[in-house]
Amino acid sequence: MLPLLGIILTGTLAVFLYRRKNGFDLPAALGARLGGAAGVVVFAINAMLVIPIIVLHAQQECVDRIVEVAQKYGINTSTPQFQANIHELFTLSGLAAFFVSTVVLASIGGAIGSLLLRSRNTRA
Repeated sequence: MLPLLGIILTGTLAVFLYRRKNGFDLPAALGARLGGAAGVVVFAINAMLVIPIIVLHAQQECVDRIVEVAQKYGINTSTPQFQANIHELFTLSGLAAFFVSTVVLASIGGAIGSLLLRSRNTRA
């Protein structure tokens, strides 16, 4: 749950930093686009870490480390579904799914950020 929240907050942070630098309130549609661009950056950073793992065929070592950490937190790692989901992370289709989800979630965060951070000036 925490990584999903982090991706949403990435879009919100992009809108916040844009607004702070330019002093311009973004409409929700532009906030979503800016958040989506931030999501592409998050994906690119993740891809730089995952693609060498795929190329060097080190998926099993990474899967073992993830299972080890999950067991420390009390997660049941013996189910076949958990194992399949972890293996899916280190495939090209897993990267494609991560790209789509990252861009969508960051876009949602950008739209939320633009709505929450706009000026509260009311006309009298």
